[in-house]
Amino acid sequence: MHVILLGAPGAGKGTQAALLAKELRVPHVASGDIFRQGVRERTQLGLLAQSYMAQGQLVPDVVTIQMVLERLAQSDCAKGWILDGFPRTVKQAEALDQALAKDGRSVDRVINIRVSEEELARRLSGRWICRVCQAPYHLVSSPPKVAGRCDRCGGELYQRDDDRPETVRQRLGIYHIQTAPLIDYYAKAGKLVEVDGEQDVGQVGQAVLALLKVVK
Repeated sequence: MHVILLGAPGAGKGTQAALLAKELRVPHVASGDIFRQGVRERTQLGLLAQSYMAQGQLVPDVVTIQMVLERLAQSDCAKGWILDGFPRTVKQAEALDQALAKDGRSVDRVINIRVSEEELARRLSGRWICRVCQAPYHLVSSPPKVAGRCDRCGGELYQRDDDRPETVRQRLGIYHIQTAPLIDYYAKAGKLVEVDGEQDVGQVGQAVLALLKVVK
């Protein structure tokens, strides 16, 4: 099954994608992980992506598309995948559709995790990340056992610049502008469904699975 998860920063895409991938026994493919791996392994595309990210710029569609399609072409994705963080633009969605069509495949379902802007702001401004293993924490809903330290590896926790309260609203505004056309694109294709992302994690997961069973 080929599934795309959409949602604003803080909507819980990563959490739900990981749970869904385990349930369906297919890879969780996150664009952020692909970028980090490319940078870490110093691949040509990874270094090119890094050059844009280092300047605070969005990685161009052509680079993002190529990196993601290379990942989806790997053998572990043969039976399906859960995409998280891609596509972000209609151009990326079109490129994905074209690549899948060459193999007689298509996106089965696009799930938009809907969360109010007020709740997103609350979630993002309290989020901290481990510098070592990238484990996420939240000062209110999932704080670490020891302040400032990761429960898993003991690494230092830090707050990304993007998660600071003064930048959260700007991020959300940009997301909604960029993503609205993408939601329309998949709605017109009959692929889009929405889930209330303000329920607890388990309820959101159950709702997502129920929607996927309809198309299995």
